[in-house]
Amino acid sequence: MVSAALVLAAFSSAQGPLAQGCVFDDQNLNGKRDVGEPGIPSVRVSNQRDIVLTDEDGIWRLPYTDETIFFVIKPRNWMTPVDENKLPRFYYIHKPKGSPKQKYPGVSPTGPLPASIDFPLHKQSEAEKFQAIFFGDTQPRDLREVEYIAKDIVSELVGSSAAFGVTLGDIVFDDLSVFMPLVQTVALIGIPWYNVLGNHDQNYDSPDDVHSDETFESIFGPSYYSFDYGPTHFIVLDDVEWGVLNATGQRTYRGGIGPSQLQFIENDLRYVPQDQLVVLTMHIPITSVVDRAALFRLLESRPFSLSVSAHTHYQEHIFLKSEHGWQGAKPHHHVVNVTTCGSWWQGSPDELGIPHTTMRCGAPNGYSIFTFDGRQYSIEFKAARRPGDYQMNLILPDSIKAADVAGTPVHANVFGGSELSLTQIRFDAGPWQPMEKSPVPDPEYVKMVERDKSLTLPYRPLPAAINSPHLWKATLPTGWKPGVHRVEVKSVDMFGHSYTAVRAIRIDP
Repeated sequence: MVSAALVLAAFSSAQGPLAQGCVFDDQNLNGKRDVGEPGIPSVRVSNQRDIVLTDEDGIWRLPYTDETIFFVIKPRNWMTPVDENKLPRFYYIHKPKGSPKQKYPGVSPTGPLPASIDFPLHKQSEAEKFQAIFFGDTQPRDLREVEYIAKDIVSELVGSSAAFGVTLGDIVFDDLSVFMPLVQTVALIGIPWYNVLGNHDQNYDSPDDVHSDETFESIFGPSYYSFDYGPTHFIVLDDVEWGVLNATGQRTYRGGIGPSQLQFIENDLRYVPQDQLVVLTMHIPITSVVDRAALFRLLESRPFSLSVSAHTHYQEHIFLKSEHGWQGAKPHHHVVNVTTCGSWWQGSPDELGIPHTTMRCGAPNGYSIFTFDGRQYSIEFKAARRPGDYQMNLILPDSIKAADVAGTPVHANVFGGSELSLTQIRFDAGPWQPMEKSPVPDPEYVKMVERDKSLTLPYRPLPAAINSPHLWKATLPTGWKPGVHRVEVKSVDMFGHSYTAVRAIRIDP
């Protein structure tokens, strides 16, 4: 481990100006360093590239430019302040002239660098085992859709005992004035909430990537950073690169991390023990990031890592292997998280006027509950406004003639299922039989698309189906006599969670 004294000495002799400050124990929680409040040694502080440890008095020094965000990397059993909207305040933005003028406002001029940039922390107890809530794209277009989120998602989470929550990008849908109404709504859950930059959260009038997140920064702070909670290290990434030109010469985005951020990740991991679980959060799936190979090289030697994204509007578990360019000793688990907005708040309305917004894979919209325990983790899919045990949908006829039973398919869409799931079926009281994983469009979702194609505003037709990554198939048995019969499916996921679903089918003569 690098010593704080050596790091500070190296920077003290470096060329260029240095910012400095103190990380301190904010014992009275007023956000200011008062007499008698001690500095905290060996805390990491960054300028979005370099990382230093505070010295024995809590002092840090780092180089800077006129577009630098300094932040403290929250250690275990310490917490940064959160504002009235439950957003963690762990950073200081230094932009003397403020953000460039754009459609949506960014950072106001910050003026001269303060003589001391101090970061308050306060003690809190963090258990080995804890939970966090992960939202994929919340993505409201307007206030109407913020209200959907309030009723469909937030209301059931108010008072959650989770340690914190994360929105995995596409917080809004291009209209950045919707940020604050949504933030205020999510704050009702009552827990600290971290946010990832998505492609729909950018300043599209920026000519380059550097200034494409000015509005995001003005509300949430740096677009990439890291923190510890309990035994787990979290790295929040900005993997949306803005300003590349498409075939028609128009500016667009792609999945990318860039050299400065990769350097930050490399520097960050130097301070993280090899046996600590590292969780990377991002918006665009890691398999679509152009410089993913460089990121893979930083992770491959680590036996405990996990990454989570959103963006695609379907749920999927990907296990990175050699065909993905991964060279680690064992596959890396990447989760493409369920989107909170499902299919962009599209589809016919339910009894509350909220679109059913079923995802393109046939799974409902919702969120994930991650449980971390030491170096281990598990994940539960949670469908919006549904019981926790609603984990699959069985697709088969309600009734069928006896002559047509043979060969009739039964599909099970196991929302959080993966290639490591064991999914079985039984008919009436018969033996359990394996189902075959079947990556085809969900038949029920295909019907929804057809049913909803004529919707008009404020409701919208559904997007086309994809080949669902969590669909299993079997066929009805031969020899059933007329009457009502039972079809039961059981699926055990990679974490040992077992879920069942039952359907009745009537056999007509």
